[in-house]
Amino acid sequence: MNVPVTRRNAVLGITAAATSLTLPSILRAQSAGRVVVVGGGFGGAACARALKRADARLQVTLIEPNKLFTSCPFSNEVIAGLRDIEAQQFGYDRLAAEGVAVINQAATKVEPQQRSVTTTDGAAFTYDRLVLSPGIDFHFEALPGYDDAASEKMPHAWKAGAQTLLLRRQLEAMDDGGTLAIAIPANPSRCPPAPYERASLIAHYLKTNKPRSKVLILDAKDSFSQQRLFEKAWKELYGDMIERVALSQGGRVTSVDASTKTIVTEFGNYTPDVANVIPPQRAGHVAQIAGAADATGWCPIDPMTFESKLVPNIHVIGDACLGGGIPKSASAASAQGKACAAAIVSLLAGRAPEAPRLTGVCYTTVAPGYGFSLAGNYQPRGDIFAEVEGGATSPVDAPRELRAREATEAERWFQTITADTFG
Repeated sequence: MNVPVTRRNAVLGITAAATSLTLPSILRAQSAGRVVVVGGGFGGAACARALKRADARLQVTLIEPNKLFTSCPFSNEVIAGLRDIEAQQFGYDRLAAEGVAVINQAATKVEPQQRSVTTTDGAAFTYDRLVLSPGIDFHFEALPGYDDAASEKMPHAWKAGAQTLLLRRQLEAMDDGGTLAIAIPANPSRCPPAPYERASLIAHYLKTNKPRSKVLILDAKDSFSQQRLFEKAWKELYGDMIERVALSQGGRVTSVDASTKTIVTEFGNYTPDVANVIPPQRAGHVAQIAGAADATGWCPIDPMTFESKLVPNIHVIGDACLGGGIPKSASAASAQGKACAAAIVSLLAGRAPEAPRLTGVCYTTVAPGYGFSLAGNYQPRGDIFAEVEGGATSPVDAPRELRAREATEAERWFQTITADTFG
């Protein structure tokens, strides 16, 4: 992917993802059908909205325990004090106004044979097709010493909301000259570039407010997405404030001790002033109880329809699915939601679904007014999504004017995708 990206063609990339999947305006089956969507993030909300817009006769139910969705994209700016958490929060009133039944409960049971989903209040919702968009949960067993209680002392901030604000408070309370460590897991993981964006924006906060401090990255990978762009920006903006210990240097975290805020690696221990521990991940809990996740913890799907390979009549989209080459990102989840809706409409009408073409766009801001991006196009190939031609990445040796334009375009992308998803 060596095509230079501009802010304009990057925004057009997400627009294409939103419009290239033409949904039938009328469903000609005898019965419109019942579709239940579990999870109201970028994937689930986009899917529910697209289904209802495809045919108002469809009975579309969105099950989501939270009345407000808090977005992970741009939440790193909240940690760095550049943005308020309220700018990240979106409700479901517009979806409800379009005829989607929004149920603010958690799904506690999925019974595929009965085609039924039960919620915390005991209500049962039957379906013809079920869409799971549960995002990620943490694989605590893979990181000894880390659990929900430990996260109150060593926050992950990998689910936006209370944890985002906790990490922000810890950063603000840290003395000048302190060290903040970020433990980064191996892939697959939600939004692979996001930990490095976080390190960048925290370094910006420290440079501005606590210039004797440093950011330590303990990484379970030797290489990472957009590495050359990040490393160039770090050198240019932050000097030696950011230190990264890669996998081959002993950067993989093997356990933690929350009582002493100790991070244990294969080559030594670290006790930073603030510890941001991002644990290994897997598909969200409802995917596990539905039987849609395999031994990897993720959900294998048919890329033509997003239908689970393990459970019939259940589709999985967003971060929870094994998407092949397509990254786990908000733009990918949104595009998957629309493609899944198109496939379900066709299936309910007795038609063969068309092959989807998805666009995933990832934006990174490493300082105010300094951004870059990565876009990819994906189509089914065999039983996975494979990247096809037409992607683009920001050039490494770009002038600051381009970096500034891309930072502005990142804001516009966020406004576009949130309006498209939540109204």
